[in-house]
Parts: sequence; structure tokens; C-alpha cells
Amino acid sequence: MNQPWRAKAACKGLDAAIFFPDPDIDEDALPAKAVCAECVVREACLEYALTYREKDGIWGACTERERRRIIRQRRRSA
Repeated sequence: MNQPWRAKAACKGLDAAIFFPDPDIDEDALPAKAVCAECVVREACLEYALTYREKDGIWGACTERERRRIIRQRRRSA
């Protein structure tokens, strides 16, 4: 699967562990979200995670719980 946007991702080369925080502690996601906030491909990353239903980690500055909420909202408005 080719994702050319990944080459431009702000997280490229960083320790992946910060993008897989404890899902029960919201503050643990803050370092990853700070990286995502500065990322030029944040939207593409988030759309990838939504499309492929990524279950774990921070994608496009969103936790798994936040991504589930986005999916529910999109279903309601469709």
C-alpha cells in the first residue's frame, strides 16, 4: 500500500512509542498530538486511520476514541 504522504510526516524518524500512549490516560497523548499539530500531512494521516480503522495509536492528532467519534458523526450526517 503506497502512502506518499508518510515521507513528509513530522513523526518520521521519531520514537514510535510516543504515538502509542496508554489509552486510558488522556495526558499521555499530548506529546504525540504536539508533533501532529505541526505536521503538514496531518489530515492525510487521519483519513488513512479512519479509512483503515486503525485501532491503536495517535493518527492525525486523534486518539482511537476520537477517531471512533468522528466515524459516528460522519455516519449520522451521511
